[in-house]
Amino acid sequence: MPNWAVRGSYLARRDTWQRFTKVRDAPNAEKAKEIVFSELGGSHRVARRWVRIDSVEPTKEVA
Repeated sequence: MPNWAVRGSYLARRDTWQRFTKVRDAPNAEKAKEIVFSELGGSHRVARRWVRIDSVEPTKEVA
């Protein structure tokens, strides 16, 4: 499966947006976004509406 770099930000506090970059294995870009939404919701308790995805780009695979 290809690696995808998902970049964006999420609302960490009332008025603070925390930027992030996550690289995940996924069959396509939509699935990579879903994985990141799930991880942020699970670890930071952030609802999907408070997550902004700026870009999803394929990256070189690491051997």
